[in-house]
Amino acid sequence: MFLHVEAVTLLDDYVLRIEFSDGAIRDVDLSQELRGEVFEPLRDPELFAEVAVNHDTGTIEWPSGADMAPEFLYEQGTDAEQVA
Repeated sequence: MFLHVEAVTLLDDYVLRIEFSDGAIRDVDLSQELRGEVFEPLRDPELFAEVAVNHDTGTIEWPSGADMAPEFLYEQGTDAEQVA
């Protein structure tokens, strides 16, 4: 099964709530993943907040071109707390 990101919401400086194509909603803390030339600029909370879903590629990306595989995001995430 191919996993795709359907929606993303910024919860905190480096924490995203991501809705996946299998119906799962997971909270993903990326604070420890922003390393290297591509991701280091995203340590700026204002730049990180520019995250969006690219529906053509099925994952999240930033205007800088940085993106992350949906499978990686799913594995890094924890089940989101659902508020009734």
